[in-house]
Amino acid sequence: MLNTNRAAAQEQSVTLASLNAEEIAQRNNLKKGQQARQRMLKKFSQQLRQQRREVNRLQRDENHLAQLVGKLAKMLAQPKSNSLFGNGNLPGNRFDGHPFEQLKGKLALPVKGTIRNRFGTPRPDSTVLWKGLFVKSSTGQTVKAIATGRVVFADWLRGFGNLLIVDHGTGYMSLYGNNETLFKQVGDLISGGDTIAAVGNSGGNEESGLYFELRHESKPLDPIAWLASK
Repeated sequence: MLNTNRAAAQEQSVTLASLNAEEIAQRNNLKKGQQARQRMLKKFSQQLRQQRREVNRLQRDENHLAQLVGKLAKMLAQPKSNSLFGNGNLPGNRFDGHPFEQLKGKLALPVKGTIRNRFGTPRPDSTVLWKGLFVKSSTGQTVKAIATGRVVFADWLRGFGNLLIVDHGTGYMSLYGNNETLFKQVGDLISGGDTIAAVGNSGGNEESGLYFELRHESKPLDPIAWLASK
């Protein structure tokens, strides 16, 4: 009888030890699963923060450009004076041809290349919309002015690289960004077809090419609508 009780007690002890070991294993597995989920959630959170930072950066760059164009538009709308933006000593007969607003449907792209986006669509991995065209082109290729005008900005701008802006009068402007080199400076008068820059990727793009915008009274226009049909 004593031996039987001892055997039963030993068996119960083994069973309890087995259950205890199983419980410990389940706890460890649960802990590992929780840690894995926490790591995954942390990774997703980091990716989300990175995407938000990228969107915010793009939005800030867009805002900087919008502020710049707005300031230029206000300066150009002021009465003529002896300032850089209204030099009355410049001969007016250099601007032969039709007013810019009559050139809709007659223009050509400033550079040879491939258009990589559509105006008004979201930029990659962002809610920021394209306000112009990115024309993929080889580094160093010449960039041409689309029409006569005067250079009102020629400098580096974050997000747009080496940027050149041409005023065509009556509130119209053309913008040429991401250039490797600028060949014109503020105040220069140019004619349609003049070489004004060389293609690059100074705006931080993965591909070399030209970022091109058209604006009227600071508002972006779809450049495609202004191009001549082939």
